[in-house]
Amino acid sequence: MPDNPFDRYLIAYCTCPADVAPEIARVLVRQRVAACVNVIPGLLSVYEWKGAIEEDAESLLVIKTRQDRFEALETSIREVHPYDTFELVAASASKGSRAYLDWIDSVLAE
Repeated sequence: MPDNPFDRYLIAYCTCPADVAPEIARVLVRQRVAACVNVIPGLLSVYEWKGAIEEDAESLLVIKTRQDRFEALETSIREVHPYDTFELVAASASKGSRAYLDWIDSVLAE
């Protein structure tokens, strides 16, 4: 079975403190590791950290990028994110608007 051509596109998720979310988004777009980043405020993250249950108010970054940019994306986030261990997970796009995906390619062109 041939590879799905949409698999080269990623939707990545990263949580961060609300006060730094817009700046992180701008850095990712400016560095061309993301074509677009949506900043969704108002999250409550509940998680275990060092044996304790923690709760933090955060924002969610929804990042549109490509597979070939993932390592650079992770590096860019590491440089500006205030957490030592930050959430970054990504899923391949199984479908998408061809015009939108072409736009991603044009923005991420080197």
